[in-house]
Amino acid sequence: MGKYLELKETMKRLKVFTITTLMMVLLGNTGMILAQGEITPTTAPETTVEIPTQTPTEAAAVDTNDEEMALCLPGVYLEEPDDCLPLGSSQILTELAKKGLSIPLKPLPAVKPDSSLVAIDQKYAKLNLQEGVRAAFYPNLDSAVAGINAFRFLPAGKLLYITYTYQSDVKGKHFVQVETGEWVRASPTNYSTFQGLQFTKTPSHSFGWILDQANPRKGPGYQAETLNENLVREQVVQVYDAVEADNTTWYMIGLGKWVEQRYIGVVNIMQSPPEGVTNGRWIEVNLYQQTLAVYENNQIVFATLIATGADPYFTKPGLFQIYEKKELETMTGSFAADKSDYYYLENVPWTMYFDENRALHGAYWRALFGYTQSHGCVNLSVGDAHWLYNWAQVGDWVYVWDPSGATPTDPAFYTQGGA
Repeated sequence: MGKYLELKETMKRLKVFTITTLMMVLLGNTGMILAQGEITPTTAPETTVEIPTQTPTEAAAVDTNDEEMALCLPGVYLEEPDDCLPLGSSQILTELAKKGLSIPLKPLPAVKPDSSLVAIDQKYAKLNLQEGVRAAFYPNLDSAVAGINAFRFLPAGKLLYITYTYQSDVKGKHFVQVETGEWVRASPTNYSTFQGLQFTKTPSHSFGWILDQANPRKGPGYQAETLNENLVREQVVQVYDAVEADNTTWYMIGLGKWVEQRYIGVVNIMQSPPEGVTNGRWIEVNLYQQTLAVYENNQIVFATLIATGADPYFTKPGLFQIYEKKELETMTGSFAADKSDYYYLENVPWTMYFDENRALHGAYWRALFGYTQSHGCVNLSVGDAHWLYNWAQVGDWVYVWDPSGATPTDPAFYTQGGA
């Protein structure tokens, strides 16, 4: 018993040392968080690191069977050793390892795709018009500046983009010449250069992107203390736990660091293909998380943020196949009875149709991915759409689903869809 009491006293000292060391190591890196498998929200845990205590029965077992055994060297012991006691720092490290955490913390097995995929040989401009005003096209620059002799019009709409070959600024106003030689007043625009992640192997844990500037909390729930740490949009984080607190989901992105669900788009690794997919190749579109993941040989090879259909123009859930690919496609249409939602989008890049008029494609007019915004298509950044276009083949599977169950599934609810 004497040796056990000495061991217990040693454990108390190790507890303080181990917690301090772990906090310094883990909290020093906000981006390295690991999890095991798909995240399933549970009830909120305590926010402090807990050292498991022994019951009287366990203590007696140590006294009678293990009092001659020494402490194991600090490390991870996923299987019970025969010649030492995995207590103290070993116990903490082992419990963290079972949840996916390791020391030193490991980065995701992923890289950014080739930056050249972002480039495209197109110049885009937005038609900025007052509500209800049609876009007028003129035979020459002088007529466009004077606003006379217009001979072609685009219907009024809220989302009007064209491509152009030449730009001229007159008296602080922007005018562009389109490929047919006509001139129109329009504002040249830049597009998002955001790119997702290309994987060298499948990680064993979930991950995601921060959607908006946020400060993590020490625990799940609004009552937990806010940390003096800034998370920025498009920052990659790894996720190792999820719990429900204050009627929302909280994700653990580090030891003692939690982020509310609305601030993060998460990719949970699919452990098996969707029903009906037999060749190991599919594209997963997660409507709830607003993320897309690509699988080849049943392993994830790419993932990114997307923008799918906004209410009431949801992207229809189901299992589909890519039936046509087009490098450039002009998209136009409207769904509202008064045509107030008319859109005209010239030369949409890297389009892959999979469900009637619904397609995966680059969206040069989108600045913020990770939120529902489209008329039903799956919008990607130009660079991500280019990567996907190069990978995808006609006939590849597209699995669209909403794990929250909030998206209507009745086919009668849906039209042919659009951009």
